[in-house]
Amino acid sequence: MSTPRFETLCAAFQYNASIDPDAVALRTPGDAHTLTWREYAAGVRDAAAGLAALGVRRGDTVALMMSNRVEFYPLEVGAQHVGATSFSVYNTLSAEQLAHVLGNAGARVVICEAQYVPRLRDSGVPLDHIVCIDDTVEGTVPVAEMIAGGAPDFDFDASWRAVEPGDVATLIYTSGTTGNPKGVETTHANLMFQAYGLGDVLGFEFGDSITSFMPSAHIADRLTALYLQEVFGTQVTAVPDPKLIAAALADLRPTIWGAVPRVWEKLKAAIEFVVANEPDDTRRQGMQWALSVGAKRSEYQLAGQPIPDDVAAEWAKADELVLSTLRAKLGFDRLRFALSGAAPIPPQTLGFFAGLGVPISEIWGMSELSCICSVSHPNDTRLGTVGRLLAGMESRIAEDGELLVRGPLVMKGYRGEPEKTAEAVDADGWLSTGDVVTVDDDGYLRVVDRKKELIINAAGKNMSPTTIEHAIKAATPLIGAMATIGDALPYNTALIVLDAESAEPYAAQHNLPDASAAALATNPEVLEQIAAGIAAGNAKLSRVEQVKRFRILPVFWEAGGDEVTLTMKLKRKVIAEKYAAEIAELYAENPADYVQEPA
Repeated sequence: MSTPRFETLCAAFQYNASIDPDAVALRTPGDAHTLTWREYAAGVRDAAAGLAALGVRRGDTVALMMSNRVEFYPLEVGAQHVGATSFSVYNTLSAEQLAHVLGNAGARVVICEAQYVPRLRDSGVPLDHIVCIDDTVEGTVPVAEMIAGGAPDFDFDASWRAVEPGDVATLIYTSGTTGNPKGVETTHANLMFQAYGLGDVLGFEFGDSITSFMPSAHIADRLTALYLQEVFGTQVTAVPDPKLIAAALADLRPTIWGAVPRVWEKLKAAIEFVVANEPDDTRRQGMQWALSVGAKRSEYQLAGQPIPDDVAAEWAKADELVLSTLRAKLGFDRLRFALSGAAPIPPQTLGFFAGLGVPISEIWGMSELSCICSVSHPNDTRLGTVGRLLAGMESRIAEDGELLVRGPLVMKGYRGEPEKTAEAVDADGWLSTGDVVTVDDDGYLRVVDRKKELIINAAGKNMSPTTIEHAIKAATPLIGAMATIGDALPYNTALIVLDAESAEPYAAQHNLPDASAAALATNPEVLEQIAAGIAAGNAKLSRVEQVKRFRILPVFWEAGGDEVTLTMKLKRKVIAEKYAAEIAELYAENPADYVQEPA
């Protein structure tokens, strides 16, 4: 018997909550906090009644500001059941940024942790209520009080049944590389088409398990750990700190999982470090052999070539003896498929995990397309491509190579910005994605780069900085961020920023007393490793693409800071302006000592 399909998130949630009410729907690692579907549904009912009593009505906007925690879910889904537009704001936003986002959204109520109340007040945004989910703060409404204030005769069923497919379910504020973020209006119809389209390709099941560890303001986390749960009945483990994700994976052993490329790269580096530092010679050699077999197999996969029988047989042996154990230690032994998205992932990283027996499907999409627009099942994946468009979506390629997309995933618009909406979506419904792509004969998309980021050097050669950065970053995990410079210039150079999370462990391993960015940027061993990594990356690039000079900046770049967005995309224009003097020195006839060349 096929599962019925619904038109709103509320209707889908009510169905899934009734399938197995005693099954655990929400948990934290180690089951320190769990909610069954019965408890979850009761919490949604209570939250809806409480919000209604505060004056929230269909079409109003409710914002949430908190870490990844179980309490988020009944409150968020409860707001949906009142017919409100519910969305999350990044916890790192300044008061000034909050003023823009909450003002643009027209938020009437904010539900938050106590620590954020002063910042919300400093924003100056007029709010009807601030609801506090933990400590009591004067002038705010405690969650318990909000729920207790719900009217006993609140007609919950009539409330959620009044929600229509065209209602705006959420706002996603794009952490744009220029200007203030725009609020993408995403409807219930958008999200239901998204969920069912993905489900048709990947096959979600009631009880599938996944983690929530990215910010819930990010569409990737909202889709995979909230909306897919409402539509398919998945179990979500809330991980409050992304640094704890490795332990959480081993605890949960998820059946489905996804992450941004930087997380996959860190997992790869951690595995390689463990293998390289295994004290037992026999075990270390065994693991190195198994990984080399995996690498051999993935070379064929990355090249789109059939795997020879002898390689397949050797991999099966390596899997039985070593790789299956490695996957189990990672918590990936039950994984049916994994996803990578939000930014391009280096092919070497895809190849590494393919060799390990972890099938990653690279997806492509954007906030304006409800999240994911193209994907393939791991059985059909072509490594290096982002799959094929979901059924029902149309595409065409503009003369300059930009991908244009049309169909049910396209946003309703940018909140309060009709001119910017018209710039993004033309009168015929075609969304300009800003991505330059190629499409093969079978419809598989390969993303070249962002249209506005392509480098055209002094000789007129077009290059993708992302391709260059991937080749080099794959060779050294010490690099946290890298900006390739070369537009209208005779050759390419790079500004390198070290990875903040790797700095302390690296300093400890090498007995360095100072793990600051400034100290490491001038450390001879670090310089040597970065130079070797750039040389290794250059070897995979054409001569014109290669980085000829580089310098390590004595700073770390923080997500949401001047140089990178909250999703770690480079703000290339800002970087070019802010580091204009440093860039000029990279092209000096007699460069200073801190300007380096690859090994």
